[in-house]
Amino acid sequence: MQMVKLRYGNTNTFLLRGDTANLLVDTDYAGTLPAFYKAIKQQGIAVQDITYVMTTHYHPDHMGIIGDLMEHGVKLLLMDTQVAFVHFPDAIFGREKHLPYTPIDERQATVIRCADGREFLLSLGIHGEIVSTPSHSADSVSVILDDGTCVIGDLEPIEYLGAYGENPALETDWACILAYQPKRILYAHVNEKEMNPDGGNR
Repeated sequence: MQMVKLRYGNTNTFLLRGDTANLLVDTDYAGTLPAFYKAIKQQGIAVQDITYVMTTHYHPDHMGIIGDLMEHGVKLLLMDTQVAFVHFPDAIFGREKHLPYTPIDERQATVIRCADGREFLLSLGIHGEIVSTPSHSADSVSVILDDGTCVIGDLEPIEYLGAYGENPALETDWACILAYQPKRILYAHVNEKEMNPDGGNR
């Protein structure tokens, strides 16, 4: 599997190239579709190369162009824990009349449980899992690949645990991720971090 990092706004997004299909994890804000097309063109990628798109969570800066991509033939992968949150950003974008925003039609989505994430990813030729990491938001998920790469969206960095005091939800999320012995943590808004075998940053 090959991963391509795309940044065309304020959110890091990642294209996972599987053996049989490709998965885009996260997008950016509404109105960034032209910048997205420019970014993928620079990487030699066409929109037709993107089989599925998913988001780590349904905040506006992570899913703003999913509806646009669906209109161009990209299929939506939706976790069952996210279904109730798909339209959370609609009211926010509705107040920003200058932005072109295409609401998501979740009826067209492929909905799966996190427990079925490995099987689904394997069908794309991607080896990994999708796990619920709800400390940031109830619909947040992380993509953990067998090579040790973890795409975790807006999950607070592990080094912030002490600063947040007693935070059982955040501690639980990191315990879940560390159980996979991650080697590389990919955040949405900060630089990636390499991990030591003991779970600390290098």
